[in-house]
Amino acid sequence: MEELLSQMDPISLDEMSAIKLMNRIDTKFLLNQQLLQDLAQQWPSLFYIQEIDGKRIANYKTLYFDTQNAITYTAHHNQQLHRQKIRQREYVDSGTCYCEIKNKVNTGRTKKNRIGISQSEWGALDHPTIAAFVKENLWITQETLYPRLQTQFQRITLVNRARTERITIDQNLRFQHMLNGREVDVPDLVVVEVKQDGRQQSDFKQLLQEARIQPKRISKYVLGMLLTDPSIKYNRFKSKIRYINNLINPHSQTLTIISQ
Repeated sequence: MEELLSQMDPISLDEMSAIKLMNRIDTKFLLNQQLLQDLAQQWPSLFYIQEIDGKRIANYKTLYFDTQNAITYTAHHNQQLHRQKIRQREYVDSGTCYCEIKNKVNTGRTKKNRIGISQSEWGALDHPTIAAFVKENLWITQETLYPRLQTQFQRITLVNRARTERITIDQNLRFQHMLNGREVDVPDLVVVEVKQDGRQQSDFKQLLQEARIQPKRISKYVLGMLLTDPSIKYNRFKSKIRYINNLINPHSQTLTIISQ
């Protein structure tokens, strides 16, 4: 993969600033590593690859916050059309950190608000600047929020030649539950997200369609909670776990939902 990525034309972080897509439509797909390798053969002529300090695969760490009764997870499970997610994200290679609130609305659009934070502010929401940001932007609950799940993964970011969409490709997923300490690795699963300002033509979606890969929505937070937290509801997600198992089982492990 690294050899193939080295053949692609790079796009810098400064150039990416014009296509942040903070208010966008997201379409998610799930692949395994073999499907990813097959698709990647066609990338060089269609996409730029984000490069930062000579690196084309970036390391990420994300910490999700939730209430005692996991209200943001439950909003996913109950298929609420208006929902929010709050997290802190570290771009590990640069040490840059943000606190982010993602809003999902019934039009299918995702809007993200965020502020920069220092590494010393990581893991808490009670620092004055963060607390003010949360108070202004979070409407889903007034209950206390606690660190609930930490994820680590590696990301490849592509941009189409027209610079109208971004594609993020997350792999080597690792989940850690912050309350019970459970850790789960899912090395063969790949989470792809196509981010667009509207539903325009997409070369990446076309590649997926030709490979007969259909959209499959499941967030990394939901997946991590399913695999690490025995206290949550999960009935609506059983079919998605079966789908993932069929996708990765011939190549690696079987995922297990923790029984209640």
